[in-house]
Amino acid sequence: MTPKTPSIVLAGGGTAGHISPLLAIAAAVRSASPHAALLAVGTPSGMETRLVPAAGVELATIDRVPFPRRPSVDLVRLPGRLAGAVRQAGAILDKAQADVLVGVGGYVCTPMYLAARKRRIPIVIHEANARPGLANRVGAMLTKRVAVAFDGTPLPHAVHVGMPMRTGISSLDRSAARPAARAALGLDPDKPTLIVTGGSSGAQSINRTIGGAVGQLAAAGIQTLHITGRGKSVVDDAGKPITTDGYRQVEYVDGMELVYAAADVLLARSGAATVCEAAAVGVPAVLVPLPIGNGEQALNAAGLVAAGGALLVPDRDFNAGYVARELIPLVTDKERLATMAANSYRLGIRNADQRMAGLILEAVTA
Repeated sequence: MTPKTPSIVLAGGGTAGHISPLLAIAAAVRSASPHAALLAVGTPSGMETRLVPAAGVELATIDRVPFPRRPSVDLVRLPGRLAGAVRQAGAILDKAQADVLVGVGGYVCTPMYLAARKRRIPIVIHEANARPGLANRVGAMLTKRVAVAFDGTPLPHAVHVGMPMRTGISSLDRSAARPAARAALGLDPDKPTLIVTGGSSGAQSINRTIGGAVGQLAAAGIQTLHITGRGKSVVDDAGKPITTDGYRQVEYVDGMELVYAAADVLLARSGAATVCEAAAVGVPAVLVPLPIGNGEQALNAAGLVAAGGALLVPDRDFNAGYVARELIPLVTDKERLATMAANSYRLGIRNADQRMAGLILEAVTA
């Protein structure tokens, strides 16, 4: 009898922080089991509607069911909405003849977990943040196959595997790739280089501080590439994008491996993917956690900061004084940067995608 082709359903979406590891896991599964059937499940309004098909993975969608944090009309409607989403999830799992459900978090995951549990389909979870989200806290009560990006993430049965990421990042040799990366980004090959990013959506407070400090940075001999986020150009008093010697701004860079290779220092928010990728490639970082939410970005950064691979500055303290006092001396200190890079690289995990593929394929045959 010919063995059944494994059918693997991967749930998650809404933000790049969920979609990127999902796609990295899918690629690793495809590499380990080329004949596996892969189906991703998201919501109709998330970034997954663009990113997942572009990666060559089929996408199905179910209704988005947010969990209200306080009493409201939405809270009254929650049971009915959740029941409807669970029915949709079940129909997707049945049609796919799913052998395993993989969840990475986000609104879509709770109904998918509940539908899979009802059908006794094995569940494998990956939690990206040091402080887990609600969906994965629910899912972790339904399975013993729980993987986490950060050691110490408080979920039952958690196994520390790291963050699944694209092989273009996990296999990056920064030194070898630096000349070509700087050329591709329009940067001087020899100047101390600061690259600033707030993620795909940008970070307005970081943008304001850097926009006001371009003169200080240039005077110190530092070139700055500022990735502002879509629609968030940094403008002068006349409303025109700032242009000056030693400073270049773009809204987006396609391929973060270029950024990691070109940068002497990365200045960024401390989303889970950014922290784990910075460690994996060994790029010194200054991390400015998002000041809203439940504090998970500061927790994400804690291990890398403690290891000496990054500095952390609260958003309220990231100002012109910090740039002059801390950032400029760091970018121009080659010896300190070499130590930070080595500390970061030692902490990095570069095979999380393969480890997740192994957990998933084991679940298929268990």
